[in-house]
Amino acid sequence: MQEKLDQWINWVEYDELLAGCHNAPHNILGLHNFGKGQVFTVYRPEAKQIFVTNAKGEQKVELEEVGEGSGFFGLYVDGKKYKSDYLLHIYYGENDVVVTADPYAFEPQISSDDLYLFAEGKHYQIYDKLGAHPMTINGVKGTYFAVWAPHARAVSVVGNFNMWDGRLHLMRTLEVSGVYEIFIPGVEPGAVYKYQILTRKGDLLMKSDPYANCAELRPNNASVVADIEGYHWKDNKWMNARVKETRQSLRKKPMAIYEMHLGSWKKKDDGTEDGFYNYRELAPMVADYVLKMGYTHVELMGIAEHPFDGSWGYQVTGYYAPTRRYGDPKDFMYFVDYMHEKGIYVILDWVPAHFPKDEHGLGNFDGQPLYEHPDKRRGEHPHWGTYIFNYNKKEVENFLLANGLFWLRKFHVDGLRVDAVASMLYLDYGKDDGEWLPNEDGGNENYDAIHLFHHMNREFEKQAPGTLIIAEESTAWAGVTSPVELGGLGFLFKWNMGWMNDFLEYMHMDPYFRANNHGRLTFSMQYAYSENFIQVLSHDEVVHGKGSMINKMPGEIDDKFANLRTAYGFMYGHPGKKLLFMGQEFAQFREWSEKRSLDWFLLDEERNKQMQDFVRELNHLYAKYDALYVNDYDTMGFEWMSCENAQMSTVSFVRRGLSAKDQLLFICNFTPVEYDAYRTGVPCRGRYELLLSSDEERFGGTGVRNKKFVEADKEECEGKTYSLQMKLPPLSVNVYRFDYKK
Repeated sequence: MQEKLDQWINWVEYDELLAGCHNAPHNILGLHNFGKGQVFTVYRPEAKQIFVTNAKGEQKVELEEVGEGSGFFGLYVDGKKYKSDYLLHIYYGENDVVVTADPYAFEPQISSDDLYLFAEGKHYQIYDKLGAHPMTINGVKGTYFAVWAPHARAVSVVGNFNMWDGRLHLMRTLEVSGVYEIFIPGVEPGAVYKYQILTRKGDLLMKSDPYANCAELRPNNASVVADIEGYHWKDNKWMNARVKETRQSLRKKPMAIYEMHLGSWKKKDDGTEDGFYNYRELAPMVADYVLKMGYTHVELMGIAEHPFDGSWGYQVTGYYAPTRRYGDPKDFMYFVDYMHEKGIYVILDWVPAHFPKDEHGLGNFDGQPLYEHPDKRRGEHPHWGTYIFNYNKKEVENFLLANGLFWLRKFHVDGLRVDAVASMLYLDYGKDDGEWLPNEDGGNENYDAIHLFHHMNREFEKQAPGTLIIAEESTAWAGVTSPVELGGLGFLFKWNMGWMNDFLEYMHMDPYFRANNHGRLTFSMQYAYSENFIQVLSHDEVVHGKGSMINKMPGEIDDKFANLRTAYGFMYGHPGKKLLFMGQEFAQFREWSEKRSLDWFLLDEERNKQMQDFVRELNHLYAKYDALYVNDYDTMGFEWMSCENAQMSTVSFVRRGLSAKDQLLFICNFTPVEYDAYRTGVPCRGRYELLLSSDEERFGGTGVRNKKFVEADKEECEGKTYSLQMKLPPLSVNVYRFDYKK
């Protein structure tokens, strides 16, 4: 061996390298100045010969192997004639030659400032630094890999480009951050990879990339290099308008949300096992249907990558990757872009509450709890079988905050529905005695999660203005939609789970018993303005033996449909934005299953088609009259006309918009009894125009007819000076338009 090469080599590092436990391989590998010359070192086990040339293939020199069979090659050369763009010519056999730039000749692409912000939990574009990023450095094309694994002894990138050999691309750690990085020349989009992590106990783990933008289709679970830059967005006008929206303006807009599971909305009948459509194929089909039905928003379940179909996307392993089930990241960009072109908002379900225990995922990522809390009483959901994020750790906080912004900014998504917020707020959520740890004050509030929500909602509003951040929060936690500055959590909207439970209990009853449970129908208005609610009939209500919406309704088949039309009509009249899960708009009989397509064949049945027609009419009525949405969160937007008529199970109420014109009167009958001379109080004199009745024959009703226009009588009724008399159809909702006249 050359004397100067021997002098240069640090033999402790040499031993660590060969043992696969070196966390700073750039120290001993690559090109290094030494005295008046240069030292080349390369570690390529199984190589027979290695030569070095300049970028033009000239100045060729051969490296010598240091130690027989070590795979470690080195050479000292006089002078300093080589630059960092040199090439390695690696011979594994006479006809098996790899020519590549040296991965250990490139500087880090992550700065000290990046590392500082990440450690502070405030690097809101960390997804541009960590993960796998195709790029060109010094004229060399390849992929830059970076991963956070502070407890690891060593980390390697392994993949189909290096025979999954962890010895070939050991990464270096940067400063004291726990971030490992390497640039690998020649690795292109489409390459499959994982991180091989040597733990401090000596175990080898194979982990998918937490920041990967693409993954293999399950059941495979490796990450895939993806280039998510360069998509030509066509929604500039949409995005420019979005940033001008405020919390106040967004709350005054109509929101009729169609909640969807893309994989089971429609499936191909082509004999394939999954029958999935691609995002690009789905885009026009979804947009056409949503527009036809009059919905304004789509909310997508399960877009972030997840291994198990039956989790519906709520047990995520790839937080930064649209699921491969329906295509690649740019296919999903196309989907969002197409929705915007058609004027449709896109909301994603987002899961910062917990993650699954799959071996390739986030759990015990570097051999120790990293993303999850180390104490099982804080770090696990015993009944769900999942891990809970450690919200106290700044890098984990950063992972989640940046992830939300990633979808809002990189994919132009218009909003996030934050799943399982209650499980984050309460330390004892879903846990028995002894399974949870109180906070420092002895309570069950999760202070770290509260801080996360404060930080999140402040930054989302600043970094992605005009987006919709919605809480699925099932308890009476105060101030979920109040501004952070006023002590609230800062969400824009909250799902109204209390209304949903009470209302479905009421609708499930035989009408005979509804009189004694009238409060279940009316109680929601006592707290309707405590939060900014969305009225939801979501996927959670039509799974796990709960039955579809139509099968929750009592009575024979015609009564079931009449009950459901009445339920939907009341929901659309009630203050709050609207959400309905797919398939319920045409009264699918079966519970929803992710394994099969919706039962579209039911639209050949008259009753189901009529139900679909009714929901379409409701959506178009909702969008046409601002009385149904503009004052959802203002007490002036709603007034009971009659809410105490429990024996007849009827209610009537008024919805008010921005002006005295086009106010709406709802009259609801929750019994199968027709009233020939029903009278209800009304707010003013004038003429009332019947806009919609769920009892119309075209919707499958009995066809009880009223005059198109009814003049209010100056006859006191239920405390109102004026009243209307009409025929009130059985199990029906009737909507009248009127202008306010003193």
